[in-house]
Amino acid sequence: MSARWGPPAGLVLLLLLLSAVAARADRPARAGKAAEAEPEESSAVFQLYGDVYPHGLYYVAMSIGNPPRPYFLDVDTGSDLTWLQCDAPCVSCNKVPHPLYRPTKNKIVPCVDQLCSSLHGGLSGKHKCDSPKQQCDYEIKYADQGSSLGVLLTDSFAVRLANSSIVRPSLAFGCGYDQQVGSSTEVAPTDGVLGLGSGSISLLSQLKQHGITKNVVGHCLSIRGGGFLFFGDNLVPYSRATWVPMVRSAFKNYYSPGTASLYFGGRSLGVRPMEVVLDSGSSFTYFGAQPYQALVTALKSDLSKTLKEVFDPSLPLCWKGKKPFKSVLDVKKEFKSLVLSFSNGKKALMEIPPENYLIVTKFGNACLGILNGSEIGLKDLNIVGDITMQDQMVIYDNERGQIGWIRAPCDRIPNENTIHGFEEGYCWPQFPGIIGIQNEECAANYRSNKE
Repeated sequence: MSARWGPPAGLVLLLLLLSAVAARADRPARAGKAAEAEPEESSAVFQLYGDVYPHGLYYVAMSIGNPPRPYFLDVDTGSDLTWLQCDAPCVSCNKVPHPLYRPTKNKIVPCVDQLCSSLHGGLSGKHKCDSPKQQCDYEIKYADQGSSLGVLLTDSFAVRLANSSIVRPSLAFGCGYDQQVGSSTEVAPTDGVLGLGSGSISLLSQLKQHGITKNVVGHCLSIRGGGFLFFGDNLVPYSRATWVPMVRSAFKNYYSPGTASLYFGGRSLGVRPMEVVLDSGSSFTYFGAQPYQALVTALKSDLSKTLKEVFDPSLPLCWKGKKPFKSVLDVKKEFKSLVLSFSNGKKALMEIPPENYLIVTKFGNACLGILNGSEIGLKDLNIVGDITMQDQMVIYDNERGQIGWIRAPCDRIPNENTIHGFEEGYCWPQFPGIIGIQNEECAANYRSNKE
């Protein structure tokens, strides 16, 4: 949903003004001896970094350019366009972990290109070029009135696949050169956004167009921080996951499992069925006004007298105990599970235990990680965010038009002997507090987020 340049406690809702476009049809060359061979569909697994609290996002490292350089990208299934802050030149940019991406003129997509025509026409139906040499400009707007201006371009992404081959396809993405969002003095945790929505400008859709991976993406966000992301279907547990058909959301290109009824502690909260979307770009979960108020009322009436409501700057609704909590495990027994029952699938239930809707803050309080979306302009849209998807493998299968989920140990990386994911120029992220590894240490193989 968002590029979170500001403090993680505040949601920045990304509203793309651009719609999906068709990816280029040229196919990538492989490295080494197989350079002239036709690419075979495979999968790629990437390690994730970050957490819901206190960092407020999960991100991945991608190697972009020639030679490849690493960039940290906010993993966002709620938007299509992948983009970096870049020096084009930069009019207004935030401080980011790596040197700003520098485009070259031959990488810029011209306005008359079909990519640009589709890009602009997909939203408003209007596409006008004043000159054949005009570049393809775009604008991103945020719910907090922030914005980003950029230009569409193409460059190579270096990715190692599970079949041990390396591909470097030329993919379209955005170069943001004028940001009016977040703090200009603090270093942002990421260099940009990895757009994994269902539109054809999405990186996932472009990889499918190139014949590199199937149009399937999944993520597993660890409640302890980190996790993994994958493209392709090699890791998908088709026979064991809960599946529902994808529903086209009324709210742009979100992934939606359809409408759901809300239960708390095994009983219905008596609200009308909610349209639900899944969005890894949102740190927290957001309910519309009616289900949010019904949930808060049920929580308050059910709580033990040992918990007292308290002010905490981290989130709107928090409680304290007789002594400060150290983790959600200290307080989860005082709360009941929520359940979303989807009408779009047979016995399709998503259980939300307390650890998937509560956080424990640095002040030792337990806070509700489900917020009132109507207060930030989401109206009746209900967003299942990172907090609720933790310790679940969530799969967006665009090939079969379905969404699945299953409980999983997300801090254990699958296929550890082939999970490079990135090529030249990659080092561990520069936030050792998240994964406990110092900045200067690089790794050739990734095994566990906690090793």
